[in-house]
Amino acid sequence: MGLWNKLSNEFIDIVEWLDDSPDVMVHRFERYQNEIKMGAKLTVREGQIAVMVNEGQMGKGQVADVFTPGMYELSTANMPLLSTLKGWKYGFNSPFKAEVYFFKTTRFTNMKWGTAGPATMRDPEFGVVRVTAFGIYGIRIVDAKAMLVELVGTKADFTTADIEENLRGKIGTRIKEVMPEIGVPIIDLEAKVTEVGRRIQEKIAPDFVQYGLELCEVQVQDIGLPEEVEKAIDQQGAMRVIGNMNQFAQYQGAQALRDAAQNPGAAGTMMGVGVGGMLSQSMGTLFGNNPQPAASPAAGAGMPPPLPTAVQYFVAQNGAQTGPFDQHVLQSHVGNGSLTRDSLVWRQGMAAWGKAGDQADLAGLFASMPPPLP
Repeated sequence: MGLWNKLSNEFIDIVEWLDDSPDVMVHRFERYQNEIKMGAKLTVREGQIAVMVNEGQMGKGQVADVFTPGMYELSTANMPLLSTLKGWKYGFNSPFKAEVYFFKTTRFTNMKWGTAGPATMRDPEFGVVRVTAFGIYGIRIVDAKAMLVELVGTKADFTTADIEENLRGKIGTRIKEVMPEIGVPIIDLEAKVTEVGRRIQEKIAPDFVQYGLELCEVQVQDIGLPEEVEKAIDQQGAMRVIGNMNQFAQYQGAQALRDAAQNPGAAGTMMGVGVGGMLSQSMGTLFGNNPQPAASPAAGAGMPPPLPTAVQYFVAQNGAQTGPFDQHVLQSHVGNGSLTRDSLVWRQGMAAWGKAGDQADLAGLFASMPPPLP
């Protein structure tokens, strides 16, 4: 340090920290040889705490007085611990050697965490599953003395980068331990990340107390599940959408039968007859009709199987769903005018309601009806 800096520092009697770096957690006030005049003005702003340390001795017994936000004129009256350590008598008025550390007490957010490898969880549905997770967390300084002794040491500026790597590893390891204890089923983890973060915070917050820190929040941004578990979840969702698998298989057979029956080729005719014989009973169950009794071998020799049950439609009338109706009933509705080409209808296999005039198997109902006037 040059002569001018030495002289300037000797005449400075204001001890303060004008904080302009969002990532600096602790700042040591720089003074030539750490000499501070008795009667100097100490300014501690809102969101700060100042700690006086006896001549750079960082032992717990040497961390002296703590100053909360306010303005102080340093004297033996407001530095009782330092006065005791130095053995000052009443009226001491000489420069003294001490270090002043300023701590920022606002929250430090957006600090990242992640599990160090997968955490093993036991799930009642999927058994043993390996899960990864990552997110962000926020901390706040609540015990300046503990943090000074345990983490800061003699660094002039202690930043979030100095602690984030350390805490990321500790949090990741602890989360691997507590994930099996949070009690959320594997299938619900991604939908309950807020609850998972809260439970993780409750479990690991005590680990931060020894460093003088408060764990304010833990946010879970992503849950990583094994590929086979994700596929199983997708399959379960598809099965819930499909519903009864037997009815779904019957419906697919009925669709194949209808397509085959509409094929004018010989192969289509043969397929329609063959599939109709095999699925007639299943279609009767699917559409709510009683299945035809099986004919005896003698009576049924040389006879074709019974025709498949006709497709039935639901009809929207006056904002309400009616039906289902077969072709005969629908023809009567056309005759009395309650069913027109623009009426909305639906049958099994349709993705949504559609106009009756647009359905191929209802076209014959309107053959004798003139189209609407232009």
